[in-house]
Amino acid sequence: MKKVRITVMRRACYKDLIAKYENPIEDACNMEEGQVFIANGWERPDGLCESAWESMSAFVMGLSHGAEDFYSGWMKNKKSVMISCNDGFRPVSFLIEALDEEADK
Repeated sequence: MKKVRITVMRRACYKDLIAKYENPIEDACNMEEGQVFIANGWERPDGLCESAWESMSAFVMGLSHGAEDFYSGWMKNKKSVMISCNDGFRPVSFLIEALDEEADK
């Protein structure tokens, strides 16, 4: 099983949707562009948003176990995926890449 790098690539914020539909929330997301997490196999890294993890965990598990070429040629790097969290008001895009390094047992 391999380690997997998860990089925060982009954050979006749809203020019009927030104003129209969302109840006020303090500190809804603390992810920062460029932030990197290393998953030990398919384990959620400390500090990674649990909601974002729910969106990506199946891909992390697959990549950590050698899966590649998701959706038949979608990504230039066959050992990677680009996934966004499920927050419709402020989605965060993550680049997820299998590393050559073995996960700690």
